Amino acid sequence: MKYLIIYYYLLLNLSSAAQPIPAHDPVLIKQDSVYYMFCTGQGITEWSSVNMVDWKKEPPVFAQPPAWVMKELPAFKGHTWAPDMSFHNGQYYLYYAVSAFGKNTSCIGVATNKTLHPGARDFHWEDRGKLVQSVPNRDDWNAIDPNLFVDDNDSAWLTFGSFWSGIKLVKLNNDLVSLAHPEEWYNLANRRDSGTTAIEAPFLFKKGKYYYLFVSVDYCCRGLKSTYKVLVGRSEKVTGPYIDKNNVPMMKGGGSLVAAGDTTNWVAIGHNSVYTFDGKDYIVYHGYDAKDNGKSKLIIRELGWDANGWPKMSELR
Repeated sequence: MKYLIIYYYLLLNLSSAAQPIPAHDPVLIKQDSVYYMFCTGQGITEWSSVNMVDWKKEPPVFAQPPAWVMKELPAFKGHTWAPDMSFHNGQYYLYYAVSAFGKNTSCIGVATNKTLHPGARDFHWEDRGKLVQSVPNRDDWNAIDPNLFVDDNDSAWLTFGSFWSGIKLVKLNNDLVSLAHPEEWYNLANRRDSGTTAIEAPFLFKKGKYYYLFVSVDYCCRGLKSTYKVLVGRSEKVTGPYIDKNNVPMMKGGGSLVAAGDTTNWVAIGHNSVYTFDGKDYIVYHGYDAKDNGKSKLIIRELGWDANGWPKMSELR
């Protein structure tokens, strides 16, 4: 009887662990023994876990939109997009985007915190204001989907972009909350040579001698009609040029496939991030569940590398 009870306990836990939680544009970070996942949502949605399988919902980052957001976007309702999280200079940096869907009336902001543990005495999100803004009829780019990257020379860069003229890179000051001067801007990827502008969600990751630029292409946010997928290119310089497996520049519509929907389990997948935890590399993204009316859910998989140094998918979690 004792072993039967244990068996059913394990079965129930495995069954619950196999159910992905709701998520859109997920990013991860680990503090001590706890993983924190942030994603698009009202005030930025947050979850915590000790094993990347069982997740607990945490309060949103922003109970109310920052004052500067309401000034720049008076109609903003609090649905904050595409967070990016990292730890530098002894504190956590959270980059996020606010915008109107399908328009480049967009801003990227940043907030900082000394700890991610909600119960800690010094837990407090301090919003540091607007970092980058795109304005319709002025800018042919879109200030959303930020990703911070610090290179081997300790230079800080912010990559971002969605549709329009594609993926951008701009250098930051060492404070990580302001643009470097004189300003340095670079174009990393677009798909205009492929007859579309559907590219977004850049994420930079260093492995060996290469900088890898992951992007999402085609269309998200359409439930069962979504066509999202993840592509990658690489460069020996953070500023590019990024080239795919077939030596096609990402500025010319290139990009090698990393992950796509299989139509059986996931209609489409995208908006990824990549991390190294405890000596293993992981790729994190959201997928549109083919068996649940295309609802957006969290997927975490181990990321392997082939003999030529290109990423390949591994274990599903």
